[in-house]
Formats: sequence, structure tokens, C-alpha cells
Amino acid sequence: MSRQNGKVIISCAVTGSIHTPSMTDHLPITPEQIADDAVGAAEAGAAILHLHARDPKTGKPDQTPEAFLRFVPAIRRRTDAIINITTGGSPYNSIAERIRPALELKPELASLNMGSMNFGLFRIAEKIATFKHDWERDHLLKTRANIFRNTFEDIEEILTVCGAAGTRFEFECYDTSHLYTLAHFVERGLVKPPFFVQSVFGILGGVGTHAEDVQHMKRTADRLFGGDYLWSVLGAGAAQLRIATQAVALGGNVRVGLEDSIWAGKGKLATSSAEQVRMIRQVIEGQGLSIATPDEARAMLGTRTGGTVLLQPAAASA
Repeated sequence: MSRQNGKVIISCAVTGSIHTPSMTDHLPITPEQIADDAVGAAEAGAAILHLHARDPKTGKPDQTPEAFLRFVPAIRRRTDAIINITTGGSPYNSIAERIRPALELKPELASLNMGSMNFGLFRIAEKIATFKHDWERDHLLKTRANIFRNTFEDIEEILTVCGAAGTRFEFECYDTSHLYTLAHFVERGLVKPPFFVQSVFGILGGVGTHAEDVQHMKRTADRLFGGDYLWSVLGAGAAQLRIATQAVALGGNVRVGLEDSIWAGKGKLATSSAEQVRMIRQVIEGQGLSIATPDEARAMLGTRTGGTVLLQPAAASA
């Protein structure tokens, strides 16, 4: 789908469940750190904040609603950015566990992975000499034998129960097969346009990071969805800025943040997600384009304003 009015949506994923505390001291772990990093990203220009939760002592991913409630209301009070809560969680969570935060908080947007896959993080463990916490090594190495489950039944359940509350979705597609899975649910009428398609590049087990991979994912989505979708990309690791820059040139939207990459250039650790937002914003504006505000992104994506009473911005409830 062509870009609307020269506006580019920046999504920011601030912590995720891939990176571990031993990889960088800048990874947000505590509720206060996650809230501060998210708000900083919004102030830098992110219209969408993609959120995961962690145990504040160990940094281990935590997919309980209680963990999200420690920081989501604070983020909502401080910014009007769109709240996007993960239903991916961690590859080790059950579907019942993964869906609970979005069910209870009823955000405007939730991520939804569009297929089961190998999700290989084990090579990262080889690069870390010493781990701060016992859970980290196993978290990475066990992905050698684990399958990240996202069956047709799982996807339909998330679409149905979260969609009933008015939540719309960021469809995370790690390969062209995931685009065809999305097309299947569109054909059945379970997904209504506009579709927000997030193409994910660089996870071992998914599509690679070559420029032709990016082109092919877009060509396939264009053929399947025509003008009914908004295309966005995220590049994992060192590919983050390169792929985002290519997508901007091709008419797409972008996602950055410490969930996807801990880098701010070759050999330089990013000190915050906001630093990455500022970097891609410079690319966007350097091409004569402008970033979408949260309300402009809402209009483009067809989300409802705000969320539940719990998630309403302070200004809206005053």
C-alpha cells in the first residue's frame, strides 16, 4: 500500500524477550526503566509503543498481566502514543499465557505472530562469556530444539477473543508463508482492512536480511492485499537501520527499539530506544517525509482512540 500523505509510522519495541541483561546494561528491565524508555521513544517520534514485561530482579521475560500493570498505566499517563501489547510473549509461553495481558488490558493494538517457526537464538549464547543470571544461557540455547508455536487454531483464538474487545493487530510475518496465512484469515472474514503487516527480517528460522528478501516480502504483500494494508519492517540486530532505510524508500513504515537491536551503529551499543528512533527519524526526514503522530497513525490503522479506561491518557480523562 502506498504511503498516506507522506507520513511514516515509527513503532518502537523497547525490551522484548530476545535480548538478555548480559548483552547490554541499557536493556530496560524494571517497570520504571521500561516506562522511561517507552516515553523517551514516544517523545523522540514513535507513534506506537510495542511492549513486553520482565521480572525486575532478573530481567527474565514475564507475560503475566500483573507485570504489565506495573508500567502500562504510567506510560499511558505520560504519552498519547498507541499502546501495542505483545501476544507473542516468549517462545516458551503457552498461548493461554501469551494472550492474558492483551485480554485484560484491551489495548488499541496487539502483536500477532502469523505462523509456527524455528526461532533460533542459540548462536547469541556463543558470543557471551559470562552471564549475569542463571536463566539467560538456557533461554538462548533451548531455542535449538524449541518450536515457536503459532498454529491456525492459536491465531484464530487471538483474533477472536482480542478482536471482540476492539483491539486491532500488528501482524508479524517472518516469511512469505505468514503472509499467505494472513490472507487465509482475510478470506474467511476474520481480519478486516486496513491490515498492519510487520515484516520481520533476520531471525534465524525466518526470512533473511538481503535487500531482495525485503523486496520479495513487499511484492508478495502487495499482490495479496493491494491497497488494504500498511507495510512496516523490522530488521534484527545490525540489519535494523539498513532495512528500515530501504523500507522508507519503498514506501513503508518502520519499527526500531532495543527488542530488535541493541546497536546504534557498528560496534556501538544504543543507550536507549529513543536513540534508535532519532536515527531513523533523521533518515525519514532526510527523504522529505514526515513522521506520523499517534492520532495520524490511529487514522491510518483504523484503531480506536485510547483503550480501556485503564489505558486512557491523563489528558483525555481530565
